[in-house]
Amino acid sequence: MKHFIRGEKVKLSDYTPDSRLEVTVQIASDFEIDITCFGLDTNKQLTDDRYMVFYNQLQSPHEEIRLISSGNGSGTFSIDLSKLPSSVQYLVFTATIDGAGTMGQIQDGAMTVQANGQLLLSYELRGADFKNEKAIIISELYYKSLWRVAAVGQGFDGGLAALLTSFGGEAGEEQSPAPPSPAPQPPVDKKVLLEKRLEKEAPKLLDLSKKAKISLEKVGLQHHQAKVALCLDISGSMSRLYSSGKIQDFAERILALGTRFDDDGSIDIFLFGRNAHNAGELTITNFEGFVNQLIKRYPLESSTYYAKAMKMIREHYFGSAEKRNQPLSQKTPVYVMFVTDGDTFDKDETTKHIKDSSYEPLFWQFMAIGESKKDAKKGLFKNFIQSNFAFLEQLDDLSGRYIDNADFFSVKDPADVSDDELYDLLMQEYPKWVKKARSKGMFN
Repeated sequence: MKHFIRGEKVKLSDYTPDSRLEVTVQIASDFEIDITCFGLDTNKQLTDDRYMVFYNQLQSPHEEIRLISSGNGSGTFSIDLSKLPSSVQYLVFTATIDGAGTMGQIQDGAMTVQANGQLLLSYELRGADFKNEKAIIISELYYKSLWRVAAVGQGFDGGLAALLTSFGGEAGEEQSPAPPSPAPQPPVDKKVLLEKRLEKEAPKLLDLSKKAKISLEKVGLQHHQAKVALCLDISGSMSRLYSSGKIQDFAERILALGTRFDDDGSIDIFLFGRNAHNAGELTITNFEGFVNQLIKRYPLESSTYYAKAMKMIREHYFGSAEKRNQPLSQKTPVYVMFVTDGDTFDKDETTKHIKDSSYEPLFWQFMAIGESKKDAKKGLFKNFIQSNFAFLEQLDDLSGRYIDNADFFSVKDPADVSDDELYDLLMQEYPKWVKKARSKGMFN
């Protein structure tokens, strides 16, 4: 059985081919807690109140979601993913306190997923993870080219009313089954809401986000939408960069960029050394101390293999890492920040992934930690030094691609580059790629 930590995501198909699941939530406390499953659309909005399944509405219209047992702080849902309408892209499992108490006072809790009587996934909750919140988004089942499971663990101060508002619904005095055709909700500027959350919950990230905004405005991408991923080298030579906190600081800077490109307040984290790892999400709620926890879960490894991580990233966003000779189109492009301090052992495979992914709405921004002829701090003699990253320099100018989908620069120390300089560096070639990829119909 797979044990989740907060922010982690997995493909459901890696654990079961079955579309029929049981999801159980149990939270031990001294006060009353209700468990609910919300069926939301692609914008995480509750467009049909019949897909709010809880103690007062035990099933969705076609029994795709059923609450088969419930009690104080517990609920078991029977889910048939194959029956869900295309309008339902997220199943969000929540806990809300009815009356006195806060989530910081719960004793413990867990969410489990099983299929055919076999436990597949588990996510444990602790009161220490929360403070004065009255509600928690525990986990999500969501569709992104295929069904995935995420451990969320995000708290809401306002309880059920705050949850319903964030999902575009309304909280009444008592919850009862809603009419089948609710009135459409007015559009909400989610980026404005995210900025307000940053101001309240993560002012440090808000300052970085404003700096990123300036760099985006310079290149006309202030309204651009993209998913951001951070891919980190965990080879042994990176040890000092992790222990000194420099990778934590860098990750926060990339998360801030992600808040400008997307409104969900998160970026995806991938790791590579001898193996590749999907390490879940870095978010505006879990970023403090994230990298220290990351290295405890994924100790540094010997060797460096870029291609293993590139394969995992392509599979994550596009469902496969196959050879391509035709452009792939999807709604939102992907910006990958790829950080390494050494050369790779799989150059041929890496080159293939760069060429094949040039047909995908995916941009690779490589940053090496060391010296190269493409150093961010350009000096008079940089072109005459012995480069430690000749291969990455070659990838930057690689021929045989559908479109140019990569950029590269190096820094001797990531802490030596100011926030403003970094965000400008990250936008050296990406705007050109955006224009070219859009003209090819690779994203809307």
